[in-house]
Amino acid sequence: MEYIDFGPNKTKVSKVILGCMRIPSKSFEDVVSLLDVAKDSGINFLDIADCYSNGKAESLLGEALKGKSSYRDSFFIQSKCGINKDDDGITYFDFSKEHIIKSVEGSLKRLRTDRLDCLLLHRPDALMDPAEVGEAFNTLRRDGKVLNFGVSNMNPMQIRLLKSGLDCELCTNQVQMSICHTPMLDSGFNANMTNNASVNHDGSILEYCRLKKMVIQAWSVLQYGFFQGVFVGSPLYLKLNSVLDRIATEQGVTSQAVAIAWVLRYSPLMQAVIGTTNPHRVMACAKACDVQLSRKQWYELYLASGNDLP
Repeated sequence: MEYIDFGPNKTKVSKVILGCMRIPSKSFEDVVSLLDVAKDSGINFLDIADCYSNGKAESLLGEALKGKSSYRDSFFIQSKCGINKDDDGITYFDFSKEHIIKSVEGSLKRLRTDRLDCLLLHRPDALMDPAEVGEAFNTLRRDGKVLNFGVSNMNPMQIRLLKSGLDCELCTNQVQMSICHTPMLDSGFNANMTNNASVNHDGSILEYCRLKKMVIQAWSVLQYGFFQGVFVGSPLYLKLNSVLDRIATEQGVTSQAVAIAWVLRYSPLMQAVIGTTNPHRVMACAKACDVQLSRKQWYELYLASGNDLP
């Protein structure tokens, strides 16, 4: 496993993150075993959100962490807030001070901890007041309830607007990225072109984060589309899987590890969120940091997924 410095305190965190969205489908014993395997594999970063299964994911993770009390300090815990689902079945985004603080207090209670190591704002709220968000962050930081802050799925202008009201750093931006989901790269490759790939949908998120030294956290690193399926082993991506399998055999790892290594190769400040609840797959994915992809191999994989270069 490899580690990067995270936040102002430069906390050492693993490049591979264990995403806990799907743990409600598992038993308490299964989740404890999953944490055991993650720790043994060098993963010390857990990602979750208050909206995952309406809080059940946080509650189960909290029970597992309490079951092994030493594990709270073994893991860097990141949760997210901002997606509000009310009793009328309406989902909306809410960055109000009241909602942010209430959400964090709920997360802390469910996770059975006194702090979040990092809090992300989950989706952009068009109605946000940056100063109000800043007040919420200052309160949470002052009370020791949140140590670091970041965002998820935000473009550079949204981040700049948000930062205008903050007194603290935004440490990370969590965005969707995989070999089969590359719009953030495509527009850069096709600059000054008139094809579809040249359309810049996001204002150069990746470049902005690198300039500002924000950690880029990639989610759905093994998925294509918006949760449409896993591309590893899929008949929809025969050419890509042929290249993945070849490199995996050469380096003595799984194709999943190679696919994750492709994401991590982009920048030194990269993390990859894996969502599997299978302990064997966690161990396999953790070996992504053992994979050394050459520049040629990185581009070969990009092209094998169906992309073109000018």
